[in-house]
Amino acid sequence: MYIDGDTIVAAATPTGESAIAIVRASGASCAALSHVCPKHGGLEPRKAVHGAYTASDGRAIDNCVFIYYERGHSYTGEEMLEIFTHGNPLIVRNIIADLMERGCRAAEPGEFTRRAFLNGKMDLTQAEAVQEIICARSNLAIDAARRQLEGSVGKAIDNLLERLIGVIASLEAYIDFPEEDLPKEDDGGIISELIKLQADAKRLTATAPYSAMLREGALTVIAGAPNAGKSSLMNALLCEDRSIVSAEPGTTRDYIEERLIVGNYLLRIVDTAGLREGGGDIEKQGMEKSIGMLNRADVVILVTDASLPHPAMISTQLVAIDVGKLIVAENKCDLARARDAGELYPQAAHVSISALTGYGIDELKENIKRVLDGSYKAPGQDAVLVSARHAESLSNMARSIGSAMDVLEKKEPAELAACELRLALEALEGIVGKIDNERVLDEIFSKFCIGK
Repeated sequence: MYIDGDTIVAAATPTGESAIAIVRASGASCAALSHVCPKHGGLEPRKAVHGAYTASDGRAIDNCVFIYYERGHSYTGEEMLEIFTHGNPLIVRNIIADLMERGCRAAEPGEFTRRAFLNGKMDLTQAEAVQEIICARSNLAIDAARRQLEGSVGKAIDNLLERLIGVIASLEAYIDFPEEDLPKEDDGGIISELIKLQADAKRLTATAPYSAMLREGALTVIAGAPNAGKSSLMNALLCEDRSIVSAEPGTTRDYIEERLIVGNYLLRIVDTAGLREGGGDIEKQGMEKSIGMLNRADVVILVTDASLPHPAMISTQLVAIDVGKLIVAENKCDLARARDAGELYPQAAHVSISALTGYGIDELKENIKRVLDGSYKAPGQDAVLVSARHAESLSNMARSIGSAMDVLEKKEPAELAACELRLALEALEGIVGKIDNERVLDEIFSKFCIGK
């Protein structure tokens, strides 16, 4: 199926000076645009041609490379023209303006990929993967997005769809043709297959938290008493002066968040307000935010001043923390110790550091990776990872299957079970985009950059 529409145009490379920039046009008018390179009198499909881009008023804009794709053999499935020009933003704007004078219109965000989906060049999970691979900020996230772009999620969903359709067909055969010479109805066999389908759906759903961590980063919270060295540690990890460091207690009153790559993991590292008794209203609000962050964190780095006794506030505020995600960073190890290492939270990992000199920072990073390895069991290389949207649909499918099994087990009318299974089928079809839901498509493609 091909979608007829306007011929759209946009820059496919970011704004700014570069060696090369790409202007992309897609739509039925692309073949007629071949005279923008009149030197060759036409463009052969999928063959690079070098020549001057000639504007509609006859002036040469730039020497470019042109590639024309015929319908059915392009990224979008439509006729498409890609123009490789020098990466001067003014040249790019001039070419786009000329193409718009020739009848093209400016592309909306994600419109090229949306057309590729609507023209059957990819399913909706692959379309989403295009944006994922562009925005991935760690090697693990790139690998996951690449597998999804290659169709891992779509293939898994198609497998569930085929099996579910088979169950529905068997059930509805007895409903629609009760007097035909069919084998005796086997509710037990149907229920057995539904149990397997539900288990497979739940297994896929369980990968969503890991997928979200890859996409958004592992929330890594730096906590501790004022002046323990939290902001200094933040700066040491980032290798830049991001947080204000001051001898005055309560300098950090709101959390500061940055992203950092540690090994294969993307971290959302957060410097929080110091935890202590007293303080003004603003500082107390900051401490409340800190405690809220601790409850949601994947990793908690508790920074303590090894040259001072432990503040009582720390023990009371962090009493319920999961020691499995806790790392105690004994800061200021370059000064004389006032207590034994491991005295606070002895079951947690302890690292001696100096945020001032950088001592122990590498060991701290190794401990962060260890915590995340323990919290998120990395799936195999061929594992299928689903997004929050996919997980919601899979959960809806599993619930509908559960309702269908209840109907069958209670020997209620089979039509009710078939109705529930149809709902499960719709939930699955929504993942790969076999149900045309304009609102869902608008939400997905609005997050894309223009030109993709």
